[in-house]
Amino acid sequence: MRERTWRTAAMLGTAQTLAFASTYYLPAVLADSMARDLGVSAPVVFAAFSLAMLVSAPLGPLTGRAIDRHGGHVVLPLTSLVFATGLGALALAQGPWSLFAAWAVMGLAMGSGLYEAAFSALVRIYGSNSRGAITGITLVAGFASTVGWPLSAWMEARWGWRGACAGWAAAHLLLGLPLNAALPRHTHPASPATQPSASVAAGGPPQHSEPARAGTGSALALAAVFAIAWFISTAMATHLPHLLQLAGLGLGAAISIAALVGPAQVAGRLAEYGLLRHVHPLHSARVAAAAHPVAALALLLAGAPLLGALAPMFVMLHGAGNGILTIAKGTLPLALFGPHGYGARLGLIMTPARFAQALAPPLFGLALERWGAGALWITAGLGLISLGLLLALRARPGSA
Repeated sequence: MRERTWRTAAMLGTAQTLAFASTYYLPAVLADSMARDLGVSAPVVFAAFSLAMLVSAPLGPLTGRAIDRHGGHVVLPLTSLVFATGLGALALAQGPWSLFAAWAVMGLAMGSGLYEAAFSALVRIYGSNSRGAITGITLVAGFASTVGWPLSAWMEARWGWRGACAGWAAAHLLLGLPLNAALPRHTHPASPATQPSASVAAGGPPQHSEPARAGTGSALALAAVFAIAWFISTAMATHLPHLLQLAGLGLGAAISIAALVGPAQVAGRLAEYGLLRHVHPLHSARVAAAAHPVAALALLLAGAPLLGALAPMFVMLHGAGNGILTIAKGTLPLALFGPHGYGARLGLIMTPARFAQALAPPLFGLALERWGAGALWITAGLGLISLGLLLALRARPGSA
């Protein structure tokens, strides 16, 4: 990436690290303290978090359309204010109703200020040349849990869970807001903000209507692929240590092996930036989609004698595949459909994934209760369906 592109990716990546650390990775550290103080159970806190994901689900297309029209430097600073408002409300919560209300506000911010919005902002600036910058953002924000969990724990130990939420709110105002506001103002010639007007000025019909109709089937296939990917990812993120215990590992070994997911995700993203950067995103997405079902089937079919060796392989392949798919949700729609209307299209494609993400923890938890480690057959089967959908897609001629 050029120096200016690196700077933009670093700014957005830092803002995204802050956004993920203060939302997705917040309950894991603070849920028990919140529950004790508010007089509710820990599952109630996680239910409020699930509400936030449900609230976020339908906001993607609206946010993408706003970024297509006005740019990330306008929309993303507003989401920083919403993040701060939600975290401030969480710090002041006095019971279950105010807890759920605060997380609903957080859901508004999550639906308009996470990866999809950042990717849309980059495509408006750099057009079809955004793949490297998208990868750069995910590399930086891949350490959100590494940064977020210790910082949340440190702030809780020093100021309590309310002080930790207030601290994250302040970080959005003092760090996230200026970083998002400093994004470049210029617009790529092929971006949604310029392409339609150029077509009209030339006296021709809009150039995107026929491709949009022709691409409906591909867009639906991608929506299903990412819904499956995010269901699997969230199910594993929520239940992986317990799943490994049900497979036969002790608690300590299960936690240690599950912790390999984070480094494996970063390794996958590094592979995307290095080994796979000249490969069409459709091909790298196929490799990534195959990782979870292949590793899961190996773990299921091998049995107890090979569990100690195959469990780390399963976790690392799952993590690496998930890391690459995180990038693919930004690069694959760009490669298949081009930059025009990117933000709104990406928002629509990812809407089912957000609902799947909200439903994954309770549904996979029920499957674990009923079938134990055999619940892994479900995610393996879903992963194979996702791979089949990707194999049926075809690359857009001339796309990178």
